[in-house]
Amino acid sequence: MTELSPLPAAQEQPPQAAQPAQPALKASDSSSKALYGGKSTRRITVRDIAAAKERGEKWPMLTAYDAMTASAFDEAGIPVMLVGDSAGNVHLGYDSTVPVTLDEMTMLSAAVVRGTKRALIVADLPFGSYQEGPVQALRSAMRLVKEAGAGAVKLEGGERSHRQIELLVESGIPVMAHIGLTPQSVNAMGYRVQGRGEEAAAQLLRDAKAVQDAGAFAVVLELVPAELAAEVTRALHIPTVGIGAGPGTDAQVLVWTDMLGLTSGRVPKFVKKYAGLREVMTGAARSFAEDVVGGTFPAEEHSVH
Repeated sequence: MTELSPLPAAQEQPPQAAQPAQPALKASDSSSKALYGGKSTRRITVRDIAAAKERGEKWPMLTAYDAMTASAFDEAGIPVMLVGDSAGNVHLGYDSTVPVTLDEMTMLSAAVVRGTKRALIVADLPFGSYQEGPVQALRSAMRLVKEAGAGAVKLEGGERSHRQIELLVESGIPVMAHIGLTPQSVNAMGYRVQGRGEEAAAQLLRDAKAVQDAGAFAVVLELVPAELAAEVTRALHIPTVGIGAGPGTDAQVLVWTDMLGLTSGRVPKFVKKYAGLREVMTGAARSFAEDVVGGTFPAEEHSVH
């Protein structure tokens, strides 16, 4: 290889003039783009989700299954709501998510969309609506997008759902993936921590990369050791949403009835109760019943003449 001679002094380029300094980004500009607390009233999109990852912004997600609850969360500024098939357990009275139908998910998702103005609404594809293959997944997802108005869909599975995710994304439907504990597979795996041990951890990382390669805009990590979830988050360029996966993910999601203390009995270890709604509701119902039985309701101020 021929060695290049140094440029003669006469041909040296003059130094470029200093460029004027660019104005620093104002705090108000940054906050207006934030997912939580942002000033925009338009719908959050998957592009906003990607931008939040680049900024290092953490964000909250809650489930919602009806218009009134969703409107309250929208008013609170929750940027992403999941119409989860967890509705089967907490809203429809099933023992698991497995019996939930596509018709039920479409109805619930439409109600949540109608109750919100800003949040990105992600609708779950229920068990049996996408496992047959990409074409079935596309037909099911189209119902949630066209009939319910969802902005994105979620489906479970890593490498095994790669082809379904790929076709949905190619067809213009944003997909949130879900790996780790996948409740629709409870009959096969049970409710236990996923990714423990070297082999299981390696598989979870492969699943995460597979859904990213397929085009998913985000991935839920459920019941995964915190250290592994943090490693996956560092390895991906798409956001991770944790539920029982420690503090190292980009976002956190909870089932709203768990978060507000409405769920009866035991709740998972990873749940933090921010209110005691069940006690409030049962107490109010008893007070109402006692007033009716005692003849103090309705009183004169509650009556018309």
